[in-house]
Amino acid sequence: MNAWSSGVRLRALLATVLLLSASALAVVTKPTKHLADLRPKVDLEQVFPESFNGWKQDPNLPVTIVSPDQAALIKLLYAQLVTRTYIGPNGERIMLSVAYGGDQTDATRAHRPDVCYPVQGFQIASNEDATLSVGNGELPVRHMFAKLGQRHEPVTFWFVVGEHVAVSGPQQKYAQLRYGFRGLIADGLLMRVSSIDQDPEAGYRLQTRFINDLYAAMKPEHRSLAFGSAVSAR
Repeated sequence: MNAWSSGVRLRALLATVLLLSASALAVVTKPTKHLADLRPKVDLEQVFPESFNGWKQDPNLPVTIVSPDQAALIKLLYAQLVTRTYIGPNGERIMLSVAYGGDQTDATRAHRPDVCYPVQGFQIASNEDATLSVGNGELPVRHMFAKLGQRHEPVTFWFVVGEHVAVSGPQQKYAQLRYGFRGLIADGLLMRVSSIDQDPEAGYRLQTRFINDLYAAMKPEHRSLAFGSAVSAR
């Protein structure tokens, strides 16, 4: 056997070993348990209060910003949905949309406001990371300003994967993988708070006040579901 043949066989053997190792690693690290099954079951309708600190739900004005086909897709992707409009003590209006899925897969991660709003015909005027002071902690969020005709909608949103807050797609994927290496399939929750305002900064200030009021009104055991453990544990 010449040196060339030996080299080819060695490379083939190494490739086979690497392939088998990768396959074994995939089997070992493949998630098998749902994180949601290890935690107490929650009903989002009960988790988010209908009235608090001067805010009250307007049952006559539900949140409607998606087309019927998009609404059907959301129902397929998420196990629970809460969509409400709240009226503030001075007549302010805030739209809250919460979507929870017990399986934080690539499909649920793909349904981001900065993706689904343009599908509805909105133009995204700005889409930037921000940090809010919530409770005694710092909450990373995304501030997005969307426009559709005469409708100007500042939006604050973030995701919670398991108990980790994520804003960008890569952050969501990283949080998902962290649980995956522990053999867990993470659940996920999308929090979206928006209002109608031609001044986005004024809208974000109003939304920040609403978010803090909501955080303070929620039961301590429910806060990590909506705000992550890093904020809720402080």
